[in-house]
Amino acid sequence: MNQDIINEIKTQDYPQITETIEKFLTEQIENNQAKGVILGLSGGIDSAVLAYICKRKLKEKTLALIMPDTSITPKSETEDALKMIALTGIEYKLIDIKPIINEYSMYLEPNERSKGNLRARVRTNILYYYANMKNYLVLGSSDRSEYMIGYFTKFGDGASDITPIISLYKLQVREIAKYLGVPENIILKKSSPHLWKDHEAEEELGIPYEEIDSILHCLLDKKLSIEETEKITQIDKETIEKIHQLYINSEHKRLPALKPDKN
Repeated sequence: MNQDIINEIKTQDYPQITETIEKFLTEQIENNQAKGVILGLSGGIDSAVLAYICKRKLKEKTLALIMPDTSITPKSETEDALKMIALTGIEYKLIDIKPIINEYSMYLEPNERSKGNLRARVRTNILYYYANMKNYLVLGSSDRSEYMIGYFTKFGDGASDITPIISLYKLQVREIAKYLGVPENIILKKSSPHLWKDHEAEEELGIPYEEIDSILHCLLDKKLSIEETEKITQIDKETIEKIHQLYINSEHKRLPALKPDKN
């Protein structure tokens, strides 16, 4: 793997990026005549970065929802989320979605993967419930890495009103987290949507984010071919083709619902 490419991705003006996101959030609240923003806080790095950005200038206008399914969510994740609440001081609600998922399961045929995505969609429903109640905008926590390969649940964690960090690769999210003062254990922990027991992102994908980001940066930003990407990144062609295929296959998740052309 080419360390120069990784350094190129990481080396950004994070104070300026933070200022740009803060301005964007303020403008969106004003333009939509909203009273604030709401986010799901999981204990992971993406939502942690959102919380730390919001606490800087929107602390009194931010609500975080911590929504574990206590049948599968590690206790440490909820503890980390609560730790970030203590450190940021933003308002929060803790809601165990286990009873809701159990109620659904009484009427649905069993399928663990579908149930995992159901968990993400239930969380989104609850976010929008409180967003409606308080006239808040829902913040999406998708980063560029996961968005571009479709590593999110359609109409689940992929649903939001605004997506403040969607232009940042996972490696850049880790770097801006350092700038914002996010706890080191959050920055270093393995990413996971926790949609089922022992669910880890890199294990499911089979590729570390250093490689994912390097490949996407070369294919999408540098507009290089697969062969050129293989040469410059020093990553095997099979891995590059896998990421490229994930990007192509997940296009429908990034587009509005399709409709037939007019005759």
